[in-house]
Amino acid sequence: MENHYMMTGYPGFISGRLYRGLKEKDPSARFTFLVHPSQMKKARQMLDMEEKVKLVEGDITQEDLGMESGVMASLQETVTHFFHLAAIYDLAVPKEAAEKVNVTGTDRVNQFVRSIPGLKRYLYFSTAYVSGERTGRVTEEELDQGQRFKNHYESTKFEAEKRVRALDGVPLTIIRPGVVVGDSRTGETAKFDGPYFVMRFLDGMGPLPIPYIGHGRNPFNIVPVDYIVNATVYLAHAGKDGTFHLTDPSPYTAREVYRMISEELLGRKPMFTLPARLADGLMSIKPVRRYYDVEKEAIAYMTNQSDYDSSHAQAVLAEGGIRCPDFASYLPNLVSYYKKHREDPEKKIKIQ
Repeated sequence: MENHYMMTGYPGFISGRLYRGLKEKDPSARFTFLVHPSQMKKARQMLDMEEKVKLVEGDITQEDLGMESGVMASLQETVTHFFHLAAIYDLAVPKEAAEKVNVTGTDRVNQFVRSIPGLKRYLYFSTAYVSGERTGRVTEEELDQGQRFKNHYESTKFEAEKRVRALDGVPLTIIRPGVVVGDSRTGETAKFDGPYFVMRFLDGMGPLPIPYIGHGRNPFNIVPVDYIVNATVYLAHAGKDGTFHLTDPSPYTAREVYRMISEELLGRKPMFTLPARLADGLMSIKPVRRYYDVEKEAIAYMTNQSDYDSSHAQAVLAEGGIRCPDFASYLPNLVSYYKKHREDPEKKIKIQ
């Protein structure tokens, strides 16, 4: 019997790459993508009439995922693997919008997943940052430790993961990525958001002396998108339940990451330290944010104090020969891609 992979979140950057990875691993498989109406045109353009792929218009926040009853019944009979990636990933997302998509949407997906009798695996994309403001070592099986959160993205992903974990009798894999950047081989990424704020900030310094942002002694856990995809494809077929930190097992400190990016991008080292609170205050000023092209919320991740234990993920992935590459080994590719595409309109983000 051929596998039938169903996925939310298409045509997002990770989901598009995940599709290609699964197709390479399992050429005979069928695919169904649940696509929001606003993304249907882009999805059709990306697939360009590929065989064994069906696009189903829907909305995870609606009853029955917004699908027609006949379509839903057909999928319930044939889907073998379900990948839930759809979410609002914006660090500055308002609470109501985040709860609607990340929490209610996941509840709707869970209801559908429960109705699939032949399901072999449900893979849910969470985030390592459900740890919120926790400090010290965070293990893969831990979730609710009474932690506070830096933003509504973190808090709603936390609530969503709680609901996924409550599923009984479902073969379940929870993916918790670290801070995802572009492809380690090509540097390709969809947008210069999230961790790319370091490059955008440094770009705005011009000839001025470059400051460090805060003391930066904490780990800054960065992982390339190809590691996330390779690991997820393997975990989809490994038959191992549980939660997996797809994080760098040997992360550099935020200060080291910042210095390496500065040297690779500008050929200069930072000269002094700007207190994190001062930087946070400056980024609260809209003209300053827009000048440097930096989201205020991103700065908190330069001082995040969590240390993510990934021993379970490493042990399982080692069986498939999959390891997270060292950040220093692929940083030149990230910076090279950024330099070539930093003015591309589709790569830029809108700073509020």
